[in-house]
Amino acid sequence: MDAESYLDDTGLATDSLDDDYDSTWVDDGTLPPDRFLDRELSWLAFNQRVLELAEDETVPLLERVNFLAIFANNLDEFFMVRVAGLKRRIMTGLAVPTNVGTEPLDALAAISEQAHILQARHAAAFRDLVKPALDEAGIHIETWADLDEADRERIDEIFSTRIFPVLMPLAVDPAHPFPYISGLSLNLSIRVRHPKTGKEEFARLKVPPVLPRFVQLPDDERGLLRFIPLEDLVSNHLEELFPGMEILEHQEFRVTRNEDFEIEEDETENLIQSLERELLRRRFGPPIRLEITDDMDERTLELLVRELGITEQEVYRLPAPLDLGGLFEVFRIERPALKYRKHVPTTSVALMPSEPNAEPDVFASIARQDILLHHPYESFATSVQAFLEQAARDPNVLAIKQTLYRTSGDSPIVEALINAAEEGKAVLAIVELKARFDETANINWARKLEKAGVHVVYGLVGLKTHCKLALVVREEDGELKHYSHIGTGNYNPKTSRVYEDLGILTADDQVGKDLTRLFNELSGYAIEKKFKRLLVAPMHLRKGLLKRIRTETQNAAQGLPSGIRIKVNSIVDEAIIDALYRASQAGVPIDLWVRGICSVRPGVEGLSENIRVRSIVGRYLEHSRIFSFVNGGDPQVFIGSADIMHRNLDRRIETLVRLTSPAHVTEIGWLFDLAMSEKTASWWLDSTGEWTRYNVTKTGGHLQDLQDVIMRKISNRKRSGVR
Repeated sequence: MDAESYLDDTGLATDSLDDDYDSTWVDDGTLPPDRFLDRELSWLAFNQRVLELAEDETVPLLERVNFLAIFANNLDEFFMVRVAGLKRRIMTGLAVPTNVGTEPLDALAAISEQAHILQARHAAAFRDLVKPALDEAGIHIETWADLDEADRERIDEIFSTRIFPVLMPLAVDPAHPFPYISGLSLNLSIRVRHPKTGKEEFARLKVPPVLPRFVQLPDDERGLLRFIPLEDLVSNHLEELFPGMEILEHQEFRVTRNEDFEIEEDETENLIQSLERELLRRRFGPPIRLEITDDMDERTLELLVRELGITEQEVYRLPAPLDLGGLFEVFRIERPALKYRKHVPTTSVALMPSEPNAEPDVFASIARQDILLHHPYESFATSVQAFLEQAARDPNVLAIKQTLYRTSGDSPIVEALINAAEEGKAVLAIVELKARFDETANINWARKLEKAGVHVVYGLVGLKTHCKLALVVREEDGELKHYSHIGTGNYNPKTSRVYEDLGILTADDQVGKDLTRLFNELSGYAIEKKFKRLLVAPMHLRKGLLKRIRTETQNAAQGLPSGIRIKVNSIVDEAIIDALYRASQAGVPIDLWVRGICSVRPGVEGLSENIRVRSIVGRYLEHSRIFSFVNGGDPQVFIGSADIMHRNLDRRIETLVRLTSPAHVTEIGWLFDLAMSEKTASWWLDSTGEWTRYNVTKTGGHLQDLQDVIMRKISNRKRSGVR
């Protein structure tokens, strides 16, 4: 799992300057003013949960390494987007108090205080917990001081032949101004002295990102795997870069820059061109964090602070090595015993042929029944991917329509759409170019689709297209039939192996008609109307959720069965939260299963004592969104792409689909029962905003792992052949 796959949709990104508030929400004064939790501090608490897994000795060792790397990259993006956005709004005078009423400068200080604590804890986890455990396992991350003379001689050869030619030292003097320091690059600050004149000079050396972050040392006769950080290796060969000069000081530093930007969409301007222009500007965003090693001298630090325009609050002094995101390289070591047991996704039983040795027919399977998919436990390749690939080559398929938010450049999904277009089918791709940090990749494969004859549309001005939809129109017996897929995750085969997501494949004609109208709105000129089985943002999703929450509130007041269960990545929206508080006050039992940001304050007497909040962070990224309502005994359950955030409800095209199969409704109920059970390992949120991990029984045993339980259940389902 990489950082992108673990961070997606945690609610970091801002889509406008007023992202901290729902502009339609008005506080009526009937609820306590301190009822929300701070969204930024809540996100930092999420990343702390990731760090706790790295600190946990019961987690396989290389997985702990992976969680250290994930934490580092998560925090990088938090600074590049959320902290950068807050700082920009402060500097432009556009900042408003946070969702809990904190003044912007105070909010920035609180974020900085907590981030300093977490970064120090992160560094200590590597140094004091994970690195010693790696040593015991025969995986050594060495320092130069650890090497003997024979090692150093062999390293000299590696440096001369594979590293030295790539290095580019940059002097700083009247003829050479202070160089531009690119965001997230790892650098060496170097002070040298001329032996004859005694004059001291400063130089900066960028550690080349094209080289391995950890250089493997030559084979050890003891069979140990040994690595040395690239910057440590380079810093001990500086005399070859500055021959004749005396090396006085050298330390590591790293700069994080503002990489958040906004596209001013103009209907008269080509969106791709404006996006490409903004991507170039991103490289030169202002610095917002300076990480330095704790041995940096004050003179060098003063120079960096002055030249970069960094404040004291933005300096993070840490032990070497910096940039522990580089530990992804160590995680990739082939040591299966030090990782989670390998899980091979199974093919959904409902997609297996009825007859032994028969060829799978996705359309025939969908025609028999709606199919609820659960990735990565069930294979994306043999379900969603197979659905689109079969559609591409099926002569009876007339049209394919699909939304694409994030996918890999070599995606078989993109290839299937290209193949379909080349076969003469009508193919429409709604491509969201503005998927943060995937913009360049999306531009590249969007152009590839266009060249193949796919009708490529970039969505609606001012809105991101975030819904996960695919529609296939097929001719059968002289009539047109719709086959649809609606999911909670992206059409990305790579991340589908590490994201937990749900999706439904259905031949329901009503869903097909709903999607046909929705695609027409996304690609042409149409006025949105209500749909039969869908809730669609921005027009109806917020209203639909509030209506159903009010129904539960009224049912509870009348003594009818009531209950709300919601699973999302983040919940911030004040209007929805207030509606949940009022439902709780009416006696509605509410379960919230939240991976990331949660602004709900549960367990407050008279306000939210009927609300429970749990978080599960583990092997897979919990990514599905589920909305379940008891509805007086006639349950309504929706799955889809939307979190409970202002951007999802008001500034994106999002879609929820209602599940109609009683078996699927039962399955969703089982998932919530499992997640909320006291026998399942999870983090519990209390009324003060503190998350407490519950993973050990009273007798010292381990609570069950939700993802392991689901894995076993789906594997058993395949063995039993139960559809």
